Amino acid sequence: MAPTALLSVSDKSGLVPLAKTLLERHGYQLLSSGGTAKVLQEAGLPVTPVADHTGAPEILGGRVKTLHPRIHGGILARRGDPEHEADLQAQQITPIDVVVVNLYPFRETVADPAVSWERAIENIDIGGPTMVRSAAKNHEHVAVLTDPDQYDRFLQDLAESGGTVSSALRRRLALEAFAHTAAYDAAITRWMQSRPELQPADDPSASPLPWLEALPLRQRLRYGENPHQSAAWYSTPKAGWGGAIQLQGKELSTNNLLDLEAALATVREFGYGQSGSHPAVRPAAVVVKHTNPCGVAVADREAAALTRALDGDRVSAFGGIVAVNGRVDAPAARELTSLFLECVVAPEYAPEAREILASKGNLRVLELPSTAIDAAGHDHLRSILGGLLVQDLDDHPVAMDAWTVATERAPSQAESDDLCFAWQLVRHVRSNAIVVAKEGQSLGIGAGQMNRVGSARIALEAAGDRARGAVLASDGFFPFDDTVRLAAQHGITAVIHPGGSKRDEDSIKACDELGLAMLLTGRRHFLH
Repeated sequence: MAPTALLSVSDKSGLVPLAKTLLERHGYQLLSSGGTAKVLQEAGLPVTPVADHTGAPEILGGRVKTLHPRIHGGILARRGDPEHEADLQAQQITPIDVVVVNLYPFRETVADPAVSWERAIENIDIGGPTMVRSAAKNHEHVAVLTDPDQYDRFLQDLAESGGTVSSALRRRLALEAFAHTAAYDAAITRWMQSRPELQPADDPSASPLPWLEALPLRQRLRYGENPHQSAAWYSTPKAGWGGAIQLQGKELSTNNLLDLEAALATVREFGYGQSGSHPAVRPAAVVVKHTNPCGVAVADREAAALTRALDGDRVSAFGGIVAVNGRVDAPAARELTSLFLECVVAPEYAPEAREILASKGNLRVLELPSTAIDAAGHDHLRSILGGLLVQDLDDHPVAMDAWTVATERAPSQAESDDLCFAWQLVRHVRSNAIVVAKEGQSLGIGAGQMNRVGSARIALEAAGDRARGAVLASDGFFPFDDTVRLAAQHGITAVIHPGGSKRDEDSIKACDELGLAMLLTGRRHFLH
């Protein structure tokens, strides 16, 4: 009996050459359904429609066509098993040796934010995953293909093995098949979890669900945090960094992406691009080293914002990662080429800027549209040994109307503007975090110290004489008055912090004694 291949694919890439080789070189008979059968027939290939094979017509508008014992019996039967062979003979079922199935385009369908519930549900494949799982389970006898990228590997193995697929490849294809259906189910689950009408708050009695996500491989990275660590980047296509286009430069590393993420999160405080949910309200630039901003500034033009951000700490900026929230033009590009940088990301680049940046061949230049940011989820993921921590992104808008003046002196308008700017930055600095800023420019940043006054010393020393007349922000409260007194010694005129310490009054009294203004936000922004 000639071997049989069942083909039923949503993605028709490579379908006809695969079927033609199976038919003409290896003597397979072809079994197919719906649009796949039509494509094969139009290519002049003899194919048996599934309805003719089963003797049952497609029903319910195509919802039921392959869910039939003559299909699944042919896939699941163990060759050489007397009981199975007897059942096949009694039911006149032909064994199926190769299953080529990929699924309805659910991910692509729900990538449209305006997709209706009905259209999304109709794009959930039922028969396809069932056939894939059946074939993968019976991989001892059946080869299952779920991706056009597998076709060449499969045909090469088939030729080298004399017309039969090697057991090693069948096992590998089975693994890839189960991964395929698992990712598909995870995509459905995550989409349903994201729907407003299914949020847990709407049904307090609902049982908590497992956190599920299955992301396709975007690329293998040069290495992880260190050269001896291998690494890979998995990302949802067209969402978040999955929507970024690398225009030039070396391959990305793990550290590049972590720094790019930190830079992007910070620059988005000032909006991003000219479209999307939060368009840029003022040109801003951020320089990051080791996931901490070392220079941030706003200005009237992107080039000026870049200059001011780099001037915030040019020593630390060397080898840094830069994010710009608007279109990079020629003057901005010239500023970017004024020192050694690893990466730059922006929503758009002018053609002349591309030419200037090309002179720095190793500089990684990424274009990330605001639409990709809007398409990304709101989950912030961190890994721990054997598990994940999932929380909401800390991207709530600054709510100045909730702040209170704690001191006898209220901040001036200029100080209030500076305090707001510094507060926007401090939540993107690793705790304990201190930011010194003035006139829309960071002057000194202290990060990741074991005590708050240590971070303050680093920030104030980096600012130097520029700290006079500047303001200071802290991501957490002041448990003692030492940070306030140190700030006053360096000429700081106003401070902002969450408040909430049992000893808040100590710092407030120190501010009143030294003439500083203090704002309490009532919200902390720890970043670990």
